[in-house]
Amino acid sequence: MPSRSGSLSMSASDTRSPRRSSNRDEFDGPHQFLRPPPADILASQQRDLPHVPTNLLVQEQDNVLSRVNDRLAQCAFDFVAKYQFPIPLEQDKRPVQVPSDREWTEWVFLLKRLATKRRIPARVLYNGQIKQLVTVLENSLEMRHAAKHQSRPLKDDRNVLQLISAGLQVAKILKDAACMEYMDSLYLQTERVIQARKANPGPVS
Repeated sequence: MPSRSGSLSMSASDTRSPRRSSNRDEFDGPHQFLRPPPADILASQQRDLPHVPTNLLVQEQDNVLSRVNDRLAQCAFDFVAKYQFPIPLEQDKRPVQVPSDREWTEWVFLLKRLATKRRIPARVLYNGQIKQLVTVLENSLEMRHAAKHQSRPLKDDRNVLQLISAGLQVAKILKDAACMEYMDSLYLQTERVIQARKANPGPVS
């Protein structure tokens, strides 16, 4: 009997072994469907999306995101060097001598592997947040994509500030005060440019 929140689906096979065949997953087992929203709610959701301000020029965005990307690579490099965490040698990659020897995505992968293999002790992280480290790193992954893909669409102001903030959170959890100060300064500087552009809008030359 369906509940008020939706409908339930059960089959005879659902009561047997929980082992799934190769072409089945959890959505083939017992499941439910939610009742569709009322028509007025659907109509309000399907309107044209509201305008989100975009005041930074594409060159300005590229500059900001590249600066965050490069500073995060330095932050990761310093963290790994400080605590002497191992970096696996790979035949197709040069040994790491400077931060730019690895892309930011590769630094993230290394730090995540160190964390999941329990090579990073909680004491070296802010408030011992070892469980939050992977999430914080993943939140910064868009940085590399945004900084290096020139064909990407222009980002709105809030998105740019969010990416700087994501970088600041990486610096915080790795307890890099200098990197945090850099990110905070860049955030405030970028925010000031956005506010000035809002106050004095003009044609792009």
